[in-house]
Amino acid sequence: MIGKAGLRDLFYVDSAATSREEIGNPIYPPMERTLKNHGIECTGHRARQMTRADYDSYDLLIGADDENLYYMNRICGGDPEGKFSLLMDYTDRPGKEISDPWYTRDFERTYKDVVNGCEGLLDYLLNSYGM
Repeated sequence: MIGKAGLRDLFYVDSAATSREEIGNPIYPPMERTLKNHGIECTGHRARQMTRADYDSYDLLIGADDENLYYMNRICGGDPEGKFSLLMDYTDRPGKEISDPWYTRDFERTYKDVVNGCEGLLDYLLNSYGM
């Protein structure tokens, strides 16, 4: 999205796990297929663990669900600068969680939630920083 908006040089986006179960693993195959069906390539991506240093390195730290926020707070020792939010907070469904495909098996629904959240986040950033 930021590439299509011509803003790739203005943002650094990364992903990190709040648990250790998947560290080093590639994207879960059914989700990878869903992404590829939408033209998103993720070859070579491996899960990494979020660290306390991430708090100082990033302006925003965004979780998919309340469990993510809980562990983000534990890993970072709190959120004194108000950097934590849920991705769905940038949509018309603030406070809601992204549909978890691990339990629902509905990877398309998860994809739509993430796209909706990312579109809202990009709008928020563009409006907040006058871009």
